[in-house]
Amino acid sequence: MGQVNVTISGKTFRMACGDGEEEHLASLGQRLDETIEELRSQFGEIGDQRLTVMAAITMADQYTESERRIGALESEIAGLEEARAALVERQDGGETEIARSLEVLADRLEAVAGRLSGTDPLEHSE
Repeated sequence: MGQVNVTISGKTFRMACGDGEEEHLASLGQRLDETIEELRSQFGEIGDQRLTVMAAITMADQYTESERRIGALESEIAGLEEARAALVERQDGGETEIARSLEVLADRLEAVAGRLSGTDPLEHSE
């Protein structure tokens, strides 16, 4: 099990974490410390406990907003994937219709060519 020292508001805390998570935990601690210091610069010395609670609420708010935005982006992606699937289906249907139209056109052209040459291509295919 890993351990890391995290300094928050000038106080060092020794914390345990999973192996390989030390850098991440140190980064989180630094982020909390920065948030506390930012609040301290806005509100002054209102007490460590109060600043810590305000920082936790601020970070929880940021986390909640991030979750909301991720949910909105996931919904948008799902909608785009549905639209893409519908377009692909429509395109496939269009290609099939074009192929049918080309077959009909080719048959008509063969018939016209046969009449112009004096032979009916349908008579030869029987």
